[in-house]
Amino acid sequence: MCGFRLDGFPFALILNHMVKYKDETLDRTFAALSDPTRRALLARLGERDSLSVSELAAPFPISLPAIMKHLDVLSDAGLIVREKSGRTVACRLTAKPMEQAMNWLNRYAQFWSDNLDRLAAFVEEDPWPTQPLAPISVPPNAQASRSRAGSVRGRKKSTLPGRKPSS
Repeated sequence: MCGFRLDGFPFALILNHMVKYKDETLDRTFAALSDPTRRALLARLGERDSLSVSELAAPFPISLPAIMKHLDVLSDAGLIVREKSGRTVACRLTAKPMEQAMNWLNRYAQFWSDNLDRLAAFVEEDPWPTQPLAPISVPPNAQASRSRAGSVRGRKKSTLPGRKPSS
């Protein structure tokens, strides 16, 4: 053990920051996007400016109350807005939560892009040998290395459960 404690002073600031970091808007956005039905609903709304709930639910093999629950989640996440006109409720997309999610994802895309660029530069710097390596010939009477022989000798024999090993 190296003697450092994770809850010691230098690490406490990092750990507390990690524990206290919470963006509820982002959490709700990704939670809403985690369901394939909700993503499909958003895709349908992306094709048209506004759709009524019944038009939105038409192609799905689930009940209208189930669609309404999905729409509640999308609405709570701020991904859609519902507008009532008479007896018809229409839904349309809102961009703000998606922008925040894209900004969050873009930071990590940039991180991975930078790392992959460095990896590519490293690989291109030191080209691989183009000539195949000659096989190493081992004399037929060569012994195994000492480390391997030692590990074979040091191995204990297994015993049946409940029995003591014989000495």
